[in-house]
This record gives sequence, C-alpha cells and structure tokens, in this order.
Amino acid sequence: MSDNDPLAPPTLSHFAEVAVDVGQPLVLGRGPQGLRRVVPILGGTARGEGWTARVLPGGADFQRFATEGCSVLDARYGLETDAGDLIYVQNHAVRAAAPEVMARLMRGEPVQPSEVYFRCTPSFETDSPALRWITERLFVGCGVRHPSQVVMRFFVLA
Repeated sequence: MSDNDPLAPPTLSHFAEVAVDVGQPLVLGRGPQGLRRVVPILGGTARGEGWTARVLPGGADFQRFATEGCSVLDARYGLETDAGDLIYVQNHAVRAAAPEVMARLMRGEPVQPSEVYFRCTPSFETDSPALRWITERLFVGCGVRHPSQVVMRFFVLA
C-alpha cells in the first residue's frame, strides 16, 4: 500500500491523558437489559500536548452490566482548559473481565489492569476556535479503573 491509499489502516496519535475522580455508585437495580448503576464524576485532570484541563464536577458514568463479566459505560462530563475553553465529553466504553474480577471491581476493590479489557470511544464538543478540530475527528482509548479514579489514554485516528 502506498501513503496515498485512502483505505489504508488509520494510525493513532496520542491526544490526552485523563484522570477522572469518581464517587460511590448509585445502584438502580436490574432491568431487562442488565444491572444499572450511575457513578458520579467529582473532578480530575486532563493533559494533552500543549494543554491541560480540569474535569468539572457534576458529570456521571451511566453503567449497564449486560452480563456478570461485561459492562457498557456511557460517561458524560465537562473539561475546562487552563485557557478557559470548555469541552463536553461523551465517552462510550466496554469493560470486560472474568466474573470474579468484575465482582471485585463492583465492590470497589483494586484489580490488576491486565485482568480487564477496557476500551472506549470518546467524542468531544466545543466552540473553542483553537480546539474545534477535536469535534471533527474520531478518537479511541483505553482505561484502568481504580477504586476512586478512572485513568484513560485517548488517541486520535489519523
């Protein structure tokens, strides 16, 4: 394949490291599509090349445990950069592990990151002229869940 091939596999470029501080989950119970939880987002930090931001409190991670070993996540929160730009983040994720590992995660216990598949597809909205490009790209990421924090690394598909 040549560099001019429009169907060549995309490459990944680092975009940001994000650490989201989370509170205690609110368990909403089991419905026809699985167990539902809402995890409050309390704050955190984000750092990319040439910029930093804080995670604004007030967001949440809406979780659905489809099976004992797989959860589907939909986190929504805001960032405020040091330059004062506001960014809305919506991050869809899949977190999968052996049922006993997932049970430990649900109890808030630490687990080895290598025991959990955690991949995500964040999207961004902003009216910042300097960051508008992030609304026009696709991103993927990976994450690690700690008892009171989620750490993620986001990449832009080039």
